[in-house]
Amino acid sequence: MTPAARGPDWQRWLRFLCGGAANTLFTYLLYLGLIQLLPYQAAYLAAYVVGIVLAYWLNARFVFKVPLSWRGLFAYPVVYLVQYVVAAGLLEVLVKLGGVPPAYAPLVVTAVLLPLTYLMNKVVLRRSARPAVPVPASKHENQ
Repeated sequence: MTPAARGPDWQRWLRFLCGGAANTLFTYLLYLGLIQLLPYQAAYLAAYVVGIVLAYWLNARFVFKVPLSWRGLFAYPVVYLVQYVVAAGLLEVLVKLGGVPPAYAPLVVTAVLLPLTYLMNKVVLRRSARPAVPVPASKHENQ
């Protein structure tokens, strides 16, 4: 593989990391603002939901360059659901069995899950960008 052939994947990874950092910063600042008005759990939920929508937009438009769609937006939370389940399990293993302090374990979890999160984003966004499969004409004729 030539360096030019690797370029787009490398650039996509860099855009993924930059988008994730921007999303994290934005939603953290939103959370800090919302806890002035709402209970912290409500503020966290609101910031988390906004973060999912922002992540969808950033990853679709700037990372994988696929068109935005309602189908993609509604499929996108699956990425975060799978990520949360895997992260919660890994966090438990690191703290309980690995002896990693709970304050630092999420940093390890985040670093370990970056490739999985990238791959899930790629699969979900590219599949949601595909056109719907048309129904063959023979099926319409039989009904």
